[in-house]
Amino acid sequence: MAERDALVVDDHPTNRLLATAILGKLGWTVSEAESGETALLLAADRKFRLILLDISMPGLSGEETCARLRQLPEGPAIHILAYTAHAFPEDRARILTAGFDDILVKPITRQRLEDLVRNL
Repeated sequence: MAERDALVVDDHPTNRLLATAILGKLGWTVSEAESGETALLLAADRKFRLILLDISMPGLSGEETCARLRQLPEGPAIHILAYTAHAFPEDRARILTAGFDDILVKPITRQRLEDLVRNL
């Protein structure tokens, strides 16, 4: 697994751009995917340490993508953050139960993202 390789998965280019820029400033090498399907293809070829994964995307949902990522040989070791605007307590419980390590609520801030990835 690459030391500081991250993948940002979101169907909205602006959201990917912001997360990619912040992670880049924090020293991560960042790839982007616009869908869960693309994320799975990339993760099959590259070993990501961190994945920011949007929950609400057309096609494969964030939860289903997370479940499939966890099934990869290195899946349990990937730190997967839900990248979402859904921040109600019942959403949080459902998201964490789906296999995510934590939740990054949109709109994101550099400080919050830095806090979540500091020890990776």
